[in-house]
Formats: sequence, structure tokens, C-alpha cells
Amino acid sequence: MNASHQLFRREVVARLLARRKDLVAITGLGSPTYDVAACGDHPRNFYLWGAMGGAAMVGLGLALAQPDLPVVVLTGDGECLMGMGGLATIGLQQPKNLTIIVLDNEMFGETGQQESHTRRGTDLTAIAKACSISDVTTLEDWGEIDAYAQSLEEIGHGPRFALIKIIDGQTERVIPSRDGVALKLRLRDALGLHNH
Repeated sequence: MNASHQLFRREVVARLLARRKDLVAITGLGSPTYDVAACGDHPRNFYLWGAMGGAAMVGLGLALAQPDLPVVVLTGDGECLMGMGGLATIGLQQPKNLTIIVLDNEMFGETGQQESHTRRGTDLTAIAKACSISDVTTLEDWGEIDAYAQSLEEIGHGPRFALIKIIDGQTERVIPSRDGVALKLRLRDALGLHNH
């Protein structure tokens, strides 16, 4: 990881979500979930537990089902690597309301901080481009992150993929509800969908 990067993951996530209105945030397993929960629990947060590699596909499903709803997936490099096939499906489907944000610390944080493939040369932005996601960017400083955050509610620019090289820092785990049914029902309520 480039030593000049001083983007601490928890602050990155807080700044990305600071101005949220209608968007739904789907979180990947582990640290992205803790970071989003640390910003304050929200009925439009959907936390994934035990679904490594599935965040992008859950985001895709919601984006296709609710095309007027801005959907952002916040995940890590490990989960993105595990679910790379999802990027190909997202590129095929071209949802205009879906943004994938990968917080890349170049480590597998949930299994002991082993080096991930991105530290050894795997370029997730090149993979996203190869999967027909045309709006691909790397955010490298706070100004770029703040500008990107302002566009998260916009529909019609997706699918988008942003990679942010981050530093973990020592952060307390903020653990939201692990009740998948309750999280699903809460999100449906927040979207005005009838629960049966």
C-alpha cells in the first residue's frame, strides 16, 4: 500500500454517508458493516452476515427491483475478490442506480490480516472495466471522496465502481443487528413496501 495514503476507513465511510437521504446502503461482511453501523444505524442499511462475496449481488437485486432507488454497496477487497463474478453480471445488467464502493486495505481483515491479492497486483478497477462497468474510478483524497459522496443519490450514472485505498486504523467494532429477517422487514418498511 502506498504510504502516502492516509484515508482511514471509518472516516471514509462516515464522509460517504454524511449527506444521505434516500439511498440504501448494502454492506459487505466484516469491517464495512461495522463502519456503516458506526455512522449510526439507519433503516435503509442492510447488513450482510455470513454472506462473503454476496454484497454486490444483493445490491444488484435491489437496484433492479427498485430502479428509482439509489443503491450503494460498501464492501472490502476480500469480498470483492471472492465475488468477482458478480461484477460481470452487474456489467451485463447495467443498473443505472447502483454504485459499488470497495474499501481496499489490501488485506483479508476478517481472517487475520493476511495480504490480499490486491497487494500482489490484482487491479479491481481493471476487472470492473473488463466487466463492462464504464464508470470506474479510484478515489485518492478527501476532496475526491467528498465530491463522490455528493453524487451517490443520483440515478442514471450507474453502474459505477469506486476503489478507495484505505488504512484500517484501530477501530472498535460497532455490531448492528444480526437478525436477517428483522433487517429485511425494516428495509421493506423504510421503502414503503408491504410486509407479508
